[in-house]
Amino acid sequence: MKQVLRVIMSLLLLMYCAGVMAQTADVSGKVIDEQGEPVIGASVVQKGTSNGTVTDIDGNFTFKAPQSATLVVSYVGYKSVEVKAGVGIKVQLQTNASELNEVVVTGYTTQRKADLTGAVSVVSVDELAKQNENNPMKALQGRVPGMNISADGSPSGSATVRIRGIGTLNNNDPLYIIDGVPTKAGMHELNGSDIESIQVLKDASSASIYGSRAANGVIIITTKKGKEGRVNVDIDASIAASMYAHKMKVLNAKQYGQVMWQAYVNDGMDPNTNGLGYRYDWSYDVQGNPVLNGISMRKYLDGAGTTPAADTDWFDKTTRTGVVQNYNVAVSSGSDRHSSYFSLGYYKNLGIIKTSDFDRYSARMNTEYKLIKDVLTVGEHFTLSRTSEVQAPGGFLENVLQFNPSLPVYTENGTYAGPVGGYPDRENPVARLYRNSDNRYVYWRTFGDAYINLHLFKGFNLRSTFGLDYAQKQQRFFTYPITEGTVANSKNAVEAKQEHWTKWMWNAVATYNLQAGLHRVDAMAGIELNREDDNYFSGYKEDFLILNPTYMWPNAGTGTAQAYGGGSGYSLVSYFGKLNYNYADKYLASFTLRYDGSSRFGKNNRYATFPSVSLGWRINQEKFLKSAQWLNDLKLRASWGATGNQEISNIARYTIYVSNYGVNENGGQSYGTSYDIAGTNGGRQLPSGFKRDQLGNNDIKWETTYQTNLGLDFSMLKSSLYGSFDWYYKKTKDILVQMAGIAAMGEGSTQWINAGAMENRGVELNLGYRKSTNGGFHYDIAGNFSTYRNKITALPATVAANGTFGGNGVKSVIGHPMGAQVGYVADGIFKSQDEIDNHARQDGAKLGRMRWKDLDGNNVITEADQDWIYNPTPDFSYGLNVYLEYKNFDFTMFWQGVQGVDIISDLKKQTDIWAGLNIGFLNKGQRLLDAWSCTNPNSNIPALSLSDNNNEKRVSTYWVENGSYLKLRTIQLGYNLPKSMTNRLAMQRLRFYLSAQNLLTIHSKSFTGVDPENPNYGYPIPLNITFGINVTF
Repeated sequence: MKQVLRVIMSLLLLMYCAGVMAQTADVSGKVIDEQGEPVIGASVVQKGTSNGTVTDIDGNFTFKAPQSATLVVSYVGYKSVEVKAGVGIKVQLQTNASELNEVVVTGYTTQRKADLTGAVSVVSVDELAKQNENNPMKALQGRVPGMNISADGSPSGSATVRIRGIGTLNNNDPLYIIDGVPTKAGMHELNGSDIESIQVLKDASSASIYGSRAANGVIIITTKKGKEGRVNVDIDASIAASMYAHKMKVLNAKQYGQVMWQAYVNDGMDPNTNGLGYRYDWSYDVQGNPVLNGISMRKYLDGAGTTPAADTDWFDKTTRTGVVQNYNVAVSSGSDRHSSYFSLGYYKNLGIIKTSDFDRYSARMNTEYKLIKDVLTVGEHFTLSRTSEVQAPGGFLENVLQFNPSLPVYTENGTYAGPVGGYPDRENPVARLYRNSDNRYVYWRTFGDAYINLHLFKGFNLRSTFGLDYAQKQQRFFTYPITEGTVANSKNAVEAKQEHWTKWMWNAVATYNLQAGLHRVDAMAGIELNREDDNYFSGYKEDFLILNPTYMWPNAGTGTAQAYGGGSGYSLVSYFGKLNYNYADKYLASFTLRYDGSSRFGKNNRYATFPSVSLGWRINQEKFLKSAQWLNDLKLRASWGATGNQEISNIARYTIYVSNYGVNENGGQSYGTSYDIAGTNGGRQLPSGFKRDQLGNNDIKWETTYQTNLGLDFSMLKSSLYGSFDWYYKKTKDILVQMAGIAAMGEGSTQWINAGAMENRGVELNLGYRKSTNGGFHYDIAGNFSTYRNKITALPATVAANGTFGGNGVKSVIGHPMGAQVGYVADGIFKSQDEIDNHARQDGAKLGRMRWKDLDGNNVITEADQDWIYNPTPDFSYGLNVYLEYKNFDFTMFWQGVQGVDIISDLKKQTDIWAGLNIGFLNKGQRLLDAWSCTNPNSNIPALSLSDNNNEKRVSTYWVENGSYLKLRTIQLGYNLPKSMTNRLAMQRLRFYLSAQNLLTIHSKSFTGVDPENPNYGYPIPLNITFGINVTF
């Protein structure tokens, strides 16, 4: 019996050992591509587990797994492969370069990219990450044809996004959908490292599912979630130096004195009568021309002898090399029953203007649980962010440019210096920054959704989602006493303000997919409710004993007090449906219908229907092209649809009355009750109670945009050559216009009406080529091109010619683009008396003065000689991305540009003209040194003068410049540490990179400013040099 037991125990032990050996047996192999080259970093995982590894620099892998296991081998850009575990196995991956099976989010549902019939751009998030932008929308600039993005260089990264031009006189911002939740709010609160994918819906057929909010296009953003397999920890960190690369060249103190001297002598005046303390040694040459021999200045500019004459570079004193820091940590995991993604982020940008800064703390949690496998799934997306910013003071760079260089930063007493005597009444820019440094806002935002998905039977899903977007902004704005010079003001005050936005949505969406032979039908229907409320309140108080932010709350002040606030809201209810049909992966059709009702509109036109239809033909699937092996995909698309715009005031339909306060003893507006109960008002004019400010209109309705789109998608040569082409025409009708009402009983008011129309038409092109060579070299070069034309086709006559739309009271904007401008046509300057005598009569005509064209031929320059001189629409826009990869190295270079765009340069008015805008002797640019004079007769810059008798500051072609540019947006070199080294460090991946943003700008030779993208006084766009690291554990 004991022997039997020994045999049994021996067999059990042997079986156990065999099992252990099976669990820990080595599996190994090599992963190669279609050319037989090793695939570095491919994922090799035991199916259904997190057990696995990645391939090394030679494509080899080895780890322990059961010999009966199935291995899943995958790599970005290749089709995943499942193979039986073994030793020395070889796995060849096939490229999936066409990405036709890629799933694209298109609004409430997803589709294969191959099945798309609308104009949808899919953005490479990996490429966006290389630009290291705080706002992910800024990183899209130049990457999506038909999408124009304008931004300055402010630390917060605010951006204006336009898709396929301007379609309305009102709000032109696109609709953002983040994980299914709609928003119009800014994107700089969103951590770009959390983004998984971005799709841009450009035509009506793809965007009309969002109905009344989709006329300006839709941007769908999907955030990351955990993937099945091992727990991954990703750490990204970068630091950048931010530099003011293109400073304007302004006059120094000596140059300022030189041009002032020239202005005086040009006008026949004695320059030594100037009130700024300059002293000139000058004479006349033998030709009778004035000659400047020397310049001097008195030691002190003020009578007290405390403000010494100086030579201050105010740009140098108010700007710095900024620092940008960005840190992100993400932990993700998943199994066949759940997935989770958690991230923390911190971003800090110390702007190039001193004291300006922006920071963001963000946290995200995305989870999903399959409570009943293949039946019931629940999940959520949740993010919390806190942003804080000190903005540069309004118009600050104009202040810096204009402040006189002969003034010092500080007096000899150590206080801030300011204007004295005849100097301009401007604040010392350094002092202004100091007084602004406490004006910080704090913005909290909670954004997310929770959903439940029920799979009742094959092909049928029911999903319900509740989303919330809540934000709160807190700010105190401090007014500190100004102590310097002639602008001294003892006023001190604080305004404390809070704003709140609450937006929620709920929807229920049912989808059904049916496959019957060669026929496939995808149907979707749903309902959605949206509600938005906002309110604000503010308290203001003057006169504080202690000038410190911790003390300066409104209740601590002893002077004038004010309080005000307000709020509004609106509701939207929607019903929608979509039907997609696919026959044999060859013939495609899509039908969409949405029915919206908005409280923003009057009771007579509150609801509207937005339909669309699109067709697709995958020509390469036809028998007559089956033999064309070089052609991988060729799809023809056509679509038509309607979308709406409701972006007007929440109270546009109402008649609004506002309190009309009486006047105080100084003739200004007093603050108190709307009506004086005592009936005396202190013996002054009685208040008048309430007045009508807006006349209601129950007939206002949706702006509706109808759009037609024709497109072609193609890929060939094993998907190496790929691209798309789109032509579109869209027309917007019933544009909402605010009309001035007829005054009645002493009242004036405005009223909203539907009275405008506008159209846009354009073309868009994407073209790329990618290839991998036998030597381990991979490259992908992709470019895009777009052009569009915009024009206003209808407006009320009283509106079409007014200055709001660039008119002059006579010429109508009808037939011209939005933003066009009327003005005079400059025709050089008068360089001889004969030119003056033979020219049309022009008031102020003199040698060296601007000459205007006599367009109507009546021999007199009048307002009738104006024409349309400015068009803000570029001839075309383009972008080019170059990606190179060789073994462990990668290189990216991205160029972006616009061609043939007009800009009106307000900056040029500070570089080319002395009078008119030279209030109180403000500083100017160095171009004035080359102004016309008797000794510089070939100059095209008008002569310097103390008066503007020729009215040269008027709107004219002299101030319109060619704003074309080409910018090297990003250049980056990266290096991945070899797998043999990362394995020893217990890492999956370790990458270092060095990059530069805005390294080079190429612009027109005729452009006189510093940056055609930001031509006036906007926050300068900096040059950033960034070092970063990406780690995956």
